Amino acid sequence: MYFRYDPYLAETFPALVTGFIHAIGVDRHVDVEGRVAALEREALERLGGQSEGGMVEIRAWRQAFSRMGLKPTQYRCASEALLRRLRQQGALPRLHPLVDLCNAASAAHAIPVAAFNLAQIEAGLSVRPAKGSETYVAFGGAVEQPDPGEIIFSDQADQVHARRWTHRQSALSAVSPTTQEVLIVIEALHEEAARSVLRLRDLLVVALAETWGVTATTGLSCAGRDAFCVGAVLP
Repeated sequence: MYFRYDPYLAETFPALVTGFIHAIGVDRHVDVEGRVAALEREALERLGGQSEGGMVEIRAWRQAFSRMGLKPTQYRCASEALLRRLRQQGALPRLHPLVDLCNAASAAHAIPVAAFNLAQIEAGLSVRPAKGSETYVAFGGAVEQPDPGEIIFSDQADQVHARRWTHRQSALSAVSPTTQEVLIVIEALHEEAARSVLRLRDLLVVALAETWGVTATTGLSCAGRDAFCVGAVLP
């Protein structure tokens, strides 16, 4: 399993910092409510002093989306969408213990966090401009094709696992009740990105160890230069 960035991302977004967590054994038979509620309170406290759009982490993603030709208030990065929902509803939906934990941590730190079910990914993930012929499965079941040049997460079978970079994941590799092996990807673009990503990555690693008894493998990439690889050789 590998994760890598197209050189275009490194050249265009040199501030990009990415944290990786690979874990096996993350079943749904655990209780994370205490951790999730504490992270939601942390996010709500931060929202009490400013809007999500004013946070430095979110501003950096809005600038990136603008640079990609996307309207930032139409296509929001995942962490902004979670913060917006939390501000409006007071809590995030409960889906799966790992997803709930990642969503709450993403909101508390205002940084996109994606958890992928590796059983549904062919060989690995590349973040790259789309050709336009790849296939994406939406959560409603619709099958879509990305726009040519759109930044996607794609595997070797040209299956799209996220559209518009950090905007929307695919239903195909979403964490499900039967998921055992995951790759968690944490991405930030703001000035203190490295420190923020490491702090968030460490928080999730501790939660995996204390809640699931899982010892995770981790990695860090700066400016998209370094691929993350577990148990496989890059093709």
